[in-house]
Amino acid sequence: MPNTLTAPTPFASGESSHHVVCSEIWGSTGAINQGTTMTTPTSITPPFTTETATRKVQMAEDAWNSRDPERVALAYSLDSEWRNRTEFLRGRDAIKELLRRKWAMELDYRLKKTLWGFRENRIAVSFEYEWHDDAGQWYRSYGNELWEFDDDGLMRKRLASINDAPISFAERRIL
Repeated sequence: MPNTLTAPTPFASGESSHHVVCSEIWGSTGAINQGTTMTTPTSITPPFTTETATRKVQMAEDAWNSRDPERVALAYSLDSEWRNRTEFLRGRDAIKELLRRKWAMELDYRLKKTLWGFRENRIAVSFEYEWHDDAGQWYRSYGNELWEFDDDGLMRKRLASINDAPISFAERRIL
């Protein structure tokens, strides 16, 4: 049985078909009260179904779009292993540091993740995100991630391959 809390309604467009994430784990924009059920990252545990894998991906997208390293890092196990581009990391503190550096350079970051596949305790996603540097050059970054989860639903391994393509402001499509 999932751990659930309640949150205020209504939610912004596009969020109604997804569970909103728990304020203690992923953050919240409002006070907790009677309303819509919220699901925490640890309430969705392996083995995954199409529904739970899709929810897990949406929760990750929402957290990453917050650009809050503290919020994002709480979805990972304490000893989580990452490969992100050319960096190899271990643990939440290293994850938070990478995310702080990332979002200091990748300004106005906006991400879209798509479930590619899943089985047992693993999920594969494709993604694209758009951002600009401090000189105003826009980029679209494309990639794939392989995720592995522990029994509690925390991500213990994340392998990311990412490529960047310069784009113009007019070419942006993730708004």
